[in-house]
Amino acid sequence: MDARLNALQQRLGHRFAQPELLSRAVTHRSFGADHNERLEFLGDAVLSLAVSALLFERFGVSDEGDLTRVRAHLVREDTLHRVALMLGLPEVLRLSEGEARGGGAQRPSILADALEAIIGATFLDGGFEPARALVQRLFGEVIANTDIDSWTKDAKTELQEWLQARRLPVPTYRILNTRGQAHAQTFEVECAVPALSLTETGEGRSRRMAEQEAARRMLVSLKASDDKPGSALRS
Repeated sequence: MDARLNALQQRLGHRFAQPELLSRAVTHRSFGADHNERLEFLGDAVLSLAVSALLFERFGVSDEGDLTRVRAHLVREDTLHRVALMLGLPEVLRLSEGEARGGGAQRPSILADALEAIIGATFLDGGFEPARALVQRLFGEVIANTDIDSWTKDAKTELQEWLQARRLPVPTYRILNTRGQAHAQTFEVECAVPALSLTETGEGRSRRMAEQEAARRMLVSLKASDDKPGSALRS
């Protein structure tokens, strides 16, 4: 096995009985037919189960909504991207020459998918327990040190609930602009609340991130108006 993959195994804390699984897990579809997308599909499910079990143990009195909200933060792309960088995955990814030249080794979506593929590969190599142990090594410290009250709703959800509590229609989102090359685009999105004739914009590296930023700005604007004496927005 490549020395870089050997070093990765040490960082993962799992020695593969089937090293070809690890090689496939770090192979992007641009590199060849034996790529990591099926492993990523499996790893997504294994990660969700393992994180759910850890949260169930850590937060024994929290309800389903709280646990679901924390899990969503832990398994989202930007969190997985940070963990992938910590593991040094950009150094071991197998990409086509064109994808590599285009910065694919640093692309958050590719790194997040590769991390999930590694979790899936670990599950196939040794079963759920080694995969759960890997997830615990990667996320356990964050889970152990967090207070569930610190994990707030995402901005889009909070905005929707805020409007519904006041019997107002949900907001609408549309892309205003995209800038940059395909592998490093910036999205500009508008969040509109037509019932109040209000709009806010947000930018992000993905449409989802831009929508969240626009929703966050809309919430700031609405709450500021809501705090004014005599506001018609008060519930």
